[in-house]
Amino acid sequence: MGPLLDSLLSRLIRLGTLTVRFPDGAVRRYGGTPGPAAGMALTNRRALHRLLWKPSLGFGEGYMDGDIEPFDATLHELLDLLFLNLHEGGTHPAARIGEALRWAGRRIRQFNPAARSRRNVAHHYDLNGRLYALFLDPDRQYSCAYFPTGAESLADAQALKKRHIAAKLRLDRPGLEVLDIGSGWGGMALTLARDFGARVTGLTLSEEQLAESRRRAEEAGLSGRVRFELMDYRAWNRPVDRIVSVGMFEHVGVNHYGAFFRTVRDVLREDGVALVHSIGQSEGPATTSPWLERYIFPGGYSPALSEVVPAVEKAGLWITDIEILRLHYARTIAHWRAGFAANRDAIRTLYDERFCRMFEFYLSAAELSFRRWGHMNWQMQLARRVDALPLTRDYMVAAERAANIST
Repeated sequence: MGPLLDSLLSRLIRLGTLTVRFPDGAVRRYGGTPGPAAGMALTNRRALHRLLWKPSLGFGEGYMDGDIEPFDATLHELLDLLFLNLHEGGTHPAARIGEALRWAGRRIRQFNPAARSRRNVAHHYDLNGRLYALFLDPDRQYSCAYFPTGAESLADAQALKKRHIAAKLRLDRPGLEVLDIGSGWGGMALTLARDFGARVTGLTLSEEQLAESRRRAEEAGLSGRVRFELMDYRAWNRPVDRIVSVGMFEHVGVNHYGAFFRTVRDVLREDGVALVHSIGQSEGPATTSPWLERYIFPGGYSPALSEVVPAVEKAGLWITDIEILRLHYARTIAHWRAGFAANRDAIRTLYDERFCRMFEFYLSAAELSFRRWGHMNWQMQLARRVDALPLTRDYMVAAERAANIST
């Protein structure tokens, strides 16, 4: 297996230098044009097998199990070198074959009826409640923050994200009824109620998030204006003035985009406004990494806009605004990585070393997907009626400037 892997790595590395220490102690360097450098040690023959036959899944598993160890570099630096070369055209035949097979079966893997959606959500969000508090901002915003200058703290950038979204919802009078699809730990719903006078219902499929959201609403004295329900979005049937969904659309699945936007249309009042915020791909439709699908987000997929817009059109909704946030999520995840590293010992006591290595791999790979692989965030504003909103975007800017949102 060694010579075959040697040949594959020679074709893969076009930029920078990768140093590999093989299980027999041999050290080889693979280099291209000048660029970053990193090293990895393969500690046993299982690592060779994983990299040779199942690289998209096996690299992450190898790091989790200690079969693959970075040296003369951090994990992040090693992944950056590999991501950069894959993006620049470095090839691995097994990875290409795996991608073709995943493409052929992606609708099966993303079939997310309500019961399966709930299991998928529980896999990632019903972890120990302390975990997310140890690396997210105090409001537990687990989605892309908004960095107007890039110098903002994580807490400030998350508050600015909420302000940015609220401006697009045009909450121009108190008492508007808002449906928050995928309400997380309640931060967005509580902000819209406290700072804009909205009446909000948050929907989640996570027991952990439900309990924490209800506790926070009670503690903030907002239980009369905000309520949270353990409910799939497809079960909601009461009309609302506004709909917001942040970081949930990635869990819908390509088979269900039509159902999602029909639900938005059906429950949105005639003069209503909706705002959907999601991770997307700038380079067209793709598939989900098998490692990410197995260990982090089963059933998850970040769509290209070309996959989303047809479903919106068929639902009979107006797309009244689209904004692309490019490197904002990379900055967000860099803050999360730093927070995770600072609290790694505490997190290890909640789980174990393998879990920590899994999460470190996830956070680094996610950040690099935004820096190297064309991932981005999109925000899509929707309406049922062509005249539901002013003719220009000036009202968004004015609302954002006037808002005073607490962190």
